[in-house]
Parts: sequence; C-alpha cells; structure tokens
Amino acid sequence: MIKGITLSVLLYLIIISTNCFAEKGIYIHKDKIILRGLPSKITIEIENDSLWAEFAKAPFVSVNGEQQSVTLSGNKAIFDYTPSEKEILDISVLDQVFEVDVKPIPLWISILPPLIAIVLALLFREVFTALILGILFGAATIFYFQGSSVFLALFQGLFALVDTYILQALNSSSHLSIILFSMLIGAMVSLISANGGMNGIVRRLSKYANSPRSGQFITWLLGVAIFFDDYANTLVVGNTMRPVTDRLKISREKLSYIVDSTAAPVAAIAFVTTWIGAELSYIEDGLRNVGLDESPYQVFLNSLTYSFYPVLALLFIVILIWQNRDFGPMYKAEVKARQSAPDIASVQKNGGSQNEDQSNIPARAFNAVIPVATIIFVTIGGLVYTGLETVSWNVDLSLSKNLSGIIGAADSYRALLWSSISGVSVAIILTLVQRLLSLQESIESLISGFKTMMTAVLILILAWALAKLTEDLHTADFITQILVAVELNPFFIPALTFIISGLVAFSTGSSWSTMAILYPLILPASWLLCEQNGLGYDESMAIFHNVVSTVLAGSVLGDHCSPISDTTILSSLASSCKHIDHVKTQLPYALVVGGTALVFGTVLSTFNIPTWILFLLCLVILYLIVRFVGKKVPDMIQD
Repeated sequence: MIKGITLSVLLYLIIISTNCFAEKGIYIHKDKIILRGLPSKITIEIENDSLWAEFAKAPFVSVNGEQQSVTLSGNKAIFDYTPSEKEILDISVLDQVFEVDVKPIPLWISILPPLIAIVLALLFREVFTALILGILFGAATIFYFQGSSVFLALFQGLFALVDTYILQALNSSSHLSIILFSMLIGAMVSLISANGGMNGIVRRLSKYANSPRSGQFITWLLGVAIFFDDYANTLVVGNTMRPVTDRLKISREKLSYIVDSTAAPVAAIAFVTTWIGAELSYIEDGLRNVGLDESPYQVFLNSLTYSFYPVLALLFIVILIWQNRDFGPMYKAEVKARQSAPDIASVQKNGGSQNEDQSNIPARAFNAVIPVATIIFVTIGGLVYTGLETVSWNVDLSLSKNLSGIIGAADSYRALLWSSISGVSVAIILTLVQRLLSLQESIESLISGFKTMMTAVLILILAWALAKLTEDLHTADFITQILVAVELNPFFIPALTFIISGLVAFSTGSSWSTMAILYPLILPASWLLCEQNGLGYDESMAIFHNVVSTVLAGSVLGDHCSPISDTTILSSLASSCKHIDHVKTQLPYALVVGGTALVFGTVLSTFNIPTWILFLLCLVILYLIVRFVGKKVPDMIQD
C-alpha cells in the first residue's frame, strides 16, 4: 500500500516537473517558474526529422489563434509568452493542437521570501530560522503554482531547499573559495592569538600609554591594527587594554566604545579580512544578476569612495581624543572615572589579557605581524599576477590606470586563497620553529579557528540560497517596478538603502545577516531602476558603487546601535562594562556620526560632488559638534 502511494507520488512529480505533451514526436515544454507579467519561454521540440524538415520550411506556431514569432535552434522552436493570468494555452503546431496549463505566480509574491526572512529575524532575533523559512516558503510557492497541493508543495519545497538551493549555493567555485578563505583566516587568527603574537602587539603599543589621552589613542591604534577580524579585534583589544585604561582612569564605557567602534568599521573596509569574502560574493551575485562585466574586487574598491560611516566612525574617535571632549552619557562616565580612586584590586585582578593567562608563551609581536603582512603582500601579488594573465601592461597608460585595469581583470578569489593559506603556513612555521606550541596544539588551535567561522559560513550558505531563490522569482524586477511606479529618483536609492540597512541591522543585531538579506535585493534593483530612468553607464555604476557601500555602512551603524548585536555584547564583556551602560553611552555617538554620514556624505555624493570634499565637510561638522557640544574632560590622574 505504502509502496504504491510512493510510486504514485513519484510519477506525479515526474509529470509535474516535465510539463510536456507528446504526439508524433512533438513535445511542448514550458519554464518551471512562470511569473505573471514577465516573459516566459515555451519550447517546441520535434524529434521526428521529417516532421522537423516540414516545420522548418514554414515555422508556423499559433497560441490561442494568434501567430507567434519563433526562434529555431537545433530541432527546437522557442518563443516568448507573457502570461497575465491563469489560463490554458492552445498551441497549434503542424495541424496539431496542444493544451498547456499555465498558472503564473503573481510577481508580488516574489517579495515575500526575503520579507519573511526579515520579519522572522526581527521576531526571533535569530537569522538561521528566518532564512530557512524564507527559502522554504519561496520554494513551496513555486511548486504550488506548478500544480501541487499545499501539503505536497511544502514537502517539495523542503526537499528543494537542500537539493536545489543550498546545493546550488555550494556548487560554485567562487562560493567555495570564500568559504575556504574565511575558514583559513579564522584559523590564522586563532593561532596567532594562541602563540602570543596578538599579545605581543598589544604589549608593545601599551608601553606608550601614560595618560588618558594617550591610553585612548593606543587603544584606537590597536583596534585599527587588528583589522582582519572584528571578533578578534574586540576580544583582544578589550581584554588586554582594560587594565591599562583602569590604571589611567579611562571609563569602561569609553574603552568599550573605542573597542566596538574600531572592530566592525575597520573590518568592513579593509581589503583582507574575514568580511571580504562575503562582501565579494554578494557583489558578484549582484553583478551576475544584471549582466555586468565588472570585477567584484574592483567594485568593492570603488565602493570605498562612498564608505562614509565606517571611515567617519573611526576618525570621530580621534577627534574626541584630540579635543579631549565628550558629551552626553559618555561625558558623565568619563568624569566619574577621572574623579574616582583607582580600583587596585580590579586592576590587579584584571592585570593581564586573556592571552596573558598563557604565561609560558612569550608575547612576540612579529608572530602576528609576519603572517598578517604575508596575507597582505600575497594578496596584492596574487591580484597583479592573475590580472597580468588576462591583460598586458600598457606603456602608454599611467601607473594608476595600469594597476586599476590589472586588478579589475584579476582573479580575486585565487589571490585570496593563496594569501590565506600562505598566512596560515607562515604562522605554523613561526610557532613550531620557536617551540611556542606543539604540532598537536597548533592544529587544535587551527581547528578552533575553523569552528569560530562556522556560524558566518552557515549564514553565507543560506544567504546564497535565498539569493538564488529571489533570482528565480525575479524579486529585483518587482522592487524595481515599485520604485518606478512611485517615481523614486535613482539618486535617492543610496540614502534609502543606508536607512533600511541600518534599521534591519538594529533590529536583528547582525551586520552579516543584514548584508545577506539586502544585497541580493538592492543591488539588482538599483541597477535596473537606473536603466529604467535612462541613466548612462557611468552614472549607473556610480550609484551602484554607492549602494554597495551603503548596505555595508548601514549594517555597521545598526550593529553599533543595537543592544542585541554580537559585537556590542562582546565589547561590553571584553571591557568588563555593564552592557546597558555601553549601549547608552555609544548610541548618541553612533547616531551623530550616522546622521552626518547620511546627510552630508551619502545624500550629497549623488550630486557629483567629489567625495574627498564631502569627507572633509563631514569631518569639519563632526569637529564642530565635539568642539561646541562636547565638554572638556579632566586630563589628569589623581593619585
């Protein structure tokens, strides 16, 4: 009985999936996914050679009595049909009439899978479930409109989640390259933390911290120096500098703010980090969806021109330190810290970083500097090498134009893989040669680093799967139609993207999930809207670069403001600061920088104002805010 039902279901699935009719060797195929209002391909396949010869002489095809223009390819005739509603098509070929049942998916449904992912991420505050359910809904919807019942479509959608969308997400050399790169970088970070390299950098710089201002600056400098991973940045800088800042009477709130505001911003804009693989992947998918022949790495580099919030967030800290001023809750925290007696017990208890617990391992800065430098130089060398394989050096062009062309033609994924495995190899050699760790301990440290990247890798895979689903459902076309219908000026897209990205990141507490959800939607939609409005290629690319940067910038801003953000929580823990105090003191600063970046950076950049002028304008405005709103903090230590 069960076996019979199973065979019936399988036979039914085969019939549903083939969607073809045959008589005298003539088959009619329709696309598996048909959307209302968008052209869909119908293919007539004629296997019989004599029938094909007869048809090819006069390729006449009619649909519901109307003749169709067809394209001949091999023994197939292909034509486009745009369905507007559910109907049965009467297709006439060689005096044979075939009935084809068409049940198009309403285009508005295409927005539901990513929308469900966003809403569920907000409700559950957990991105895995949100992404899975979003993909499941979209896949089940496709099967339902192919003729399956609701119950059967759910099972088909569940299976398609794995055998179609996740499998396609992994069936890509660029995607696998990103996974390998991220895992290797995570492993290297873990090893250079375990072998004392990180601690060595921190100890060297902390020697120069002899006042509240210098202590804050050294903390900021360390945050910028450890640019390749935001988690490593947060944990290493926070734990190591905490006893130093306690001694200098710098508030824990200020320490956690500096730690938090140098972690994600620098990791987001540096070109060799644990973030870069994901960013390149999303950019590449966006380029592919709209058919742009551009290098993802070059697009990323060009987008840095518009990265106002991450850059300004880093420089705003320098302005605060330089002026020795604070405002809002942070000012109160700093004054309280300066006026309080030093907590000797706390300083002694926390007198070392987490890495200093490994007292048997000497802290040598070069054990971290050399592997990181290896990654940087091998990445640059790899980009030049792979680029020269495609284009030649043109002696008639300047150095900058030659390098731009070479990097644009480079295979960035190969370069990143070469650099990451080189960095890991150098870190292992340094560790073993100095006998800092045994081979087994080194391998265990590498494996620990792999594990730390698993969450990010899983988010990436599900994000790629959702991106493929939205591509199948033409979600970008739907968003574009809405933006065109409301007559949104394409020059406002970057600002709108920045706001939406910030809200999603604030609500979910995750920069990564925000990028995963928004990049596949916003990038194709922004390009298509530019085309709809008749913008030229250069103007469209400028907006595209701006949107690439604003998704990232908005994600970082929302992450800074969100009390449920992982890096916000880690910054509080690493700095031993009460979490709510960290959120309250950081929020005004993040909003001031974010508002300045939005109004005087992102918005004005669409009016063809050189971005270097806008960066200077933003810095002047932030300086004036600190100068006239901020209050002087006592720069002295009471013994």
